[in-house]
Amino acid sequence: MTVEISDIPDLPDGVPEHFREQGIEELYPPQGEAVEAGVAEGESVVASVPTASGKTLVAELAMLTSVARGGKALYIVPLRALASEKKAEFEEFEQYGIDVGVSTGNYDSDGDWLAQKDIIVATSEKVDSLVRNGAQWVDDLTCVVADEVHLVDSKNRGPTLEVTLAKLRKLNEDLQTVALSATVGNADEIADWLDATLVDSSWRPIDLQKGVLYGQALHLDDGSKKQISRGNEKATAALVEDTLTDEGSSLVFVNSRRNAEAAARRLGDVTRDYLTTEERAELRDIAADIRDASDTQTSDDLADAVEKGSAFHHAGLSSESRELVEDAFRDRLIKVISATPTLAAGVNTPSRRVIVRDWRRYDGDVGGMQPLDVLEVHQMFGRAGRPGLDPYGEAVLIADSHDELNELFDRYVWADPEPVRSKLAAEPALRTHILATVASGFADTEDELVSFLERTLYATQTDETGRLETVTQNVLRYLERNEFLEREDGGLRATGLGHRVSQLYIDPMSAAEIIDGIRSADDRPTAMGLYHLVSRTPDMYELYLRSGDREEYTELAYERESEFLGSMPSEFEDGAFEDWLSALKTARLLEDWASEMDEDDMAEQYGVGPGDIRGKVETAEWLLNAAERLAGELGLDSGPAIREAKKRVEYGVRDELLDLAGVRNVGRKRARRLYEAGIESRADLRDADKSVVLGALRGRRKTAETILENVGRKDPDLEGVEPEGEVSAGDATGTGDDGGQQSLGDFE
Repeated sequence: MTVEISDIPDLPDGVPEHFREQGIEELYPPQGEAVEAGVAEGESVVASVPTASGKTLVAELAMLTSVARGGKALYIVPLRALASEKKAEFEEFEQYGIDVGVSTGNYDSDGDWLAQKDIIVATSEKVDSLVRNGAQWVDDLTCVVADEVHLVDSKNRGPTLEVTLAKLRKLNEDLQTVALSATVGNADEIADWLDATLVDSSWRPIDLQKGVLYGQALHLDDGSKKQISRGNEKATAALVEDTLTDEGSSLVFVNSRRNAEAAARRLGDVTRDYLTTEERAELRDIAADIRDASDTQTSDDLADAVEKGSAFHHAGLSSESRELVEDAFRDRLIKVISATPTLAAGVNTPSRRVIVRDWRRYDGDVGGMQPLDVLEVHQMFGRAGRPGLDPYGEAVLIADSHDELNELFDRYVWADPEPVRSKLAAEPALRTHILATVASGFADTEDELVSFLERTLYATQTDETGRLETVTQNVLRYLERNEFLEREDGGLRATGLGHRVSQLYIDPMSAAEIIDGIRSADDRPTAMGLYHLVSRTPDMYELYLRSGDREEYTELAYERESEFLGSMPSEFEDGAFEDWLSALKTARLLEDWASEMDEDDMAEQYGVGPGDIRGKVETAEWLLNAAERLAGELGLDSGPAIREAKKRVEYGVRDELLDLAGVRNVGRKRARRLYEAGIESRADLRDADKSVVLGALRGRRKTAETILENVGRKDPDLEGVEPEGEVSAGDATGTGDDGGQQSLGDFE
């Protein structure tokens, strides 16, 4: 039975016509099944269907009909980048009276402004924090959509999504839950957990051909073979060139950042011959934007590749660089992206051909190379084929031998994805979520706590009798010992400190470490002491020690020992001392950033990318904010020192630039130039000679006008003003040319 848009009665006025204008008259079969299951009538549905089969429309039908009935909808995404993408999609409905809001940051706010919105887009972490901080509008939700719900299997992010869904469903007994998932081995279990009807389909709008390349023959799953002309080219280059001859794009998945960058460099030599004059010009502009976004070697390498129509994509890139690459790929300007698996996690970047070059990657837990999960490879496969643009999609693995050809067919092409398994029973996850469950009033007794946890996916899956209760008891003892919880006769109560820790959205173990550290401070703690303190918490991913680092950082540890908050472990406590040194390496990166060290020099010294630097900085800023709030809660007088260390790491500047760097669009490098030109504060900037401001900002007229406007200057117009006293490119601090780089706050 076919279902048409006109068959859905509760859509807001104008929306059916909107869909028809987009060419959506008749629903795809999985969408039709979801409608028949009641998704537009408030019924809960789990849609386990392939990528590009129209899952978003299922979500839109649920949310729009719910809003039309007077309700409020929440769309939960796993990544910030996805939140922005979905918000832009849903804003098309604002012309029909639907208000859309997005919320991803500031984990200690209650998000009251969202109460006026009809559809809210947020990450699972943000939703969890809103519940902890008592956002009143959460009680008004009538529909929640969980995108990429199979990620409950992720050990890092899965438990938060799982507990958040359990809390929302407890708060709103009649809540419609719509879960969107890739095809997984146990979608029926997820549907049972969510009391939802399962729509399980392998249907795709365009055909997906899967196969393995061995030699010059591409063996496809329908039994056919395709000749791939190799010449002297490596397999990946030959596949990319073969796609280009048919005007298609390619996504190449590799197992490390270094391999992604090397592949993009090599593949640029293939793609450059397939660019038009117009495309070359547009790509030069995009490359210039990438260089402006970050002044590191990584960005230069990316820009060089982009000029040739190739790119790489991994978590070490700045968020702007990733967005520029994704947009140019969707616009078909970039012909190939070589990526680590991060790109397979839901961002909308389909291509004609997906090439999974590396099907093994290094696993630190086993100390060697391990095959990728079937689900992960199928997620990569799902990026192949763009509806409306490609006649078909093609997903290809590469074999080095005939045995490997057969193995790859058995392991990935013919195989079903693994079942999704809850990761909630790990102590780090339960520490956080048990405290939050008690602090936010979901459980006042141990029995109520166990009863709440029985609403989770873990409880429905586990066959380990008593494991959840055992881990729960261990966690309760830890929380009580650290004065976050009080227990009496089976009753549970969060202390004032416990409430604060829950609201700050940090791991209770991080809070305990921070509290011990700031309590141990004799005098005003130094920035290095505070950076090291937050770097050794579980919430900060420390930098690894490379060969030769142990000796260097051991020496630094003794040199700076008086600054540390808490006692340094002995060199003979091997694991503990190694962790201490890793935290010290991370802390020194933060200190270098706050001392205005050049980002490119930092990237080289620490072996990281610009995205890694900003990730560390952002995490440190968040943890220092928590430390400041905890100091206030405990009546300790280290608040001002923590606040200054936080501001320095936020802006990446020395003390004297804090005032200037806080002006929007100024940032670390422009602040230094203005300071060297004699403009030392906001007040100076408001009153400064315009020609001096323009000179300090390298003659960038538009930038200078924006900055003057942001600082509150009444007449920011610089028409006719000539720059004066221009600062040289290499100033005393070694900050060099900014290329328009702004403060971290502008990279959110």
